[in-house]
Amino acid sequence: MTPANSGHKGEDTYDVVVLGAGPVGQTAAQRARAAGLSVAVVERELVGGECSYWGCIPSKALLRPVIAVADAHRVDGARQAVSGALDVPAVFGRRDRYVTDWDDTGQADWVKNIGAVLLRGHGRLDGTRRVAVGTEAGDPVVLTARQAVAVCTGSRAAVPDLPGIAEARPWTNRNGTDSSQVPARLVVVGGGPVGVEMATAWHGFGAEITVLARTPRLLPRMEPFVGELVADRFAADGVEIRFGVSVSAVRRPEPQGPVTLMLDDGTEIETDEVLFATGRLPNTDDIGLDTVGLPPGDWLDVNDSCQVRGVDDGWLFAAGDVNHRALLTHQGKYQARIIGNVIAARAAGKPVVASEWGAYTATADAGAVPQVVFSDPEAAAVGLTAEQAERAGHRVRVVDVEIGDVVAGAYLYADGYRGRARMVVDLDHSHLLGVSFVGPGVAELLHSATVAVAGQVPIDRLWHAVPCFPTISEVWLRLLEAYRG
Repeated sequence: MTPANSGHKGEDTYDVVVLGAGPVGQTAAQRARAAGLSVAVVERELVGGECSYWGCIPSKALLRPVIAVADAHRVDGARQAVSGALDVPAVFGRRDRYVTDWDDTGQADWVKNIGAVLLRGHGRLDGTRRVAVGTEAGDPVVLTARQAVAVCTGSRAAVPDLPGIAEARPWTNRNGTDSSQVPARLVVVGGGPVGVEMATAWHGFGAEITVLARTPRLLPRMEPFVGELVADRFAADGVEIRFGVSVSAVRRPEPQGPVTLMLDDGTEIETDEVLFATGRLPNTDDIGLDTVGLPPGDWLDVNDSCQVRGVDDGWLFAAGDVNHRALLTHQGKYQARIIGNVIAARAAGKPVVASEWGAYTATADAGAVPQVVFSDPEAAAVGLTAEQAERAGHRVRVVDVEIGDVVAGAYLYADGYRGRARMVVDLDHSHLLGVSFVGPGVAELLHSATVAVAGQVPIDRLWHAVPCFPTISEVWLRLLEAYRG
């Protein structure tokens, strides 16, 4: 289909308008274009979004050299070949290559090459099926959507409103991934995935790291043993962790001077920089939600087809961080594929039927969300923890395996391998509700676990999925053996 008035002066009409050109918005646009619909994509920052320039890509580019050296140190023979510190400028150079020096030309061209129209500017809803785009050219461009508007504006770091916070100029994930100067001392506030990854990376670059966790353990949304093994490794490496504390105030008298953190236990810590990894906020405060009867600044509440609740006729969709279902890029892209299916079906006059296994429902977000934390050791989990499953009313059996004790591939991978695996079995239905791994090299085990959980594969069938010997994936056999006793 061809958009009306495609010169972008005055008012243009498209089948679908997408707010946000990160991976989620790009996926929504791609699915709509694959269905033959005309699409306009609006982006106020870099095309590619948080994930490409300040999140997934740069953080993993920074972490990989740190983990590679740690892995080499665990193997006799390789250990002796690794000496000295990381070449930190080379690590930063590697990151810069993977974020294309924060130049989004390639991704902008990709949007255009799929046949979508890219508008650079701040897009705001302007009533039913309308989006007003403020551009540098002057007068706003008003876009009308025949079928749907998809909000894919993501989230931003939540920095607490503390005394002295503005003068302290704290780091967020953005500074943690785009900075190229290593502070002598760095305090990381937050013990979740972002805090753990940033502490891992910057310790590897030579900073003296202190982690302040409000919770009693690291990675509190994962199984307790996961955070315990990561904390043990931090302690062995000289990273200080203080549990059960919060920052009450911040002081930085001199712009380039040290930062002093006042804690709620009455103590103080001096550091050269402080990074807050204390949660996220939705980018919905200035996107015109009030024009469609929704409160600005809130997470968008959606159904399983990612249609925003409270908006008549189901034309407004939201995918990715902004709907708060699962703040992970891969889950946001999954939701965007759902959105594309729903919009295409509606445009073709087909019924949109919500069903457990339907093409039009985001069912994996309800119980099969995979996540990897690229720490040392790696942490990976999908589905429910044992506590979550029991709290939800499931009758479960928990099966644990010490990976390094029983898996040949693990102790060949690393001398003195320390790791653990757990599966949570639904006893009433004989399938898995959750699987967790922690240990070197476990990230690549996660997709098999995700298939098992999302597909509700019966335990008896898992016996016939034979893992290769000697790989770490043989942990599956050991878990099943432990389950059968």
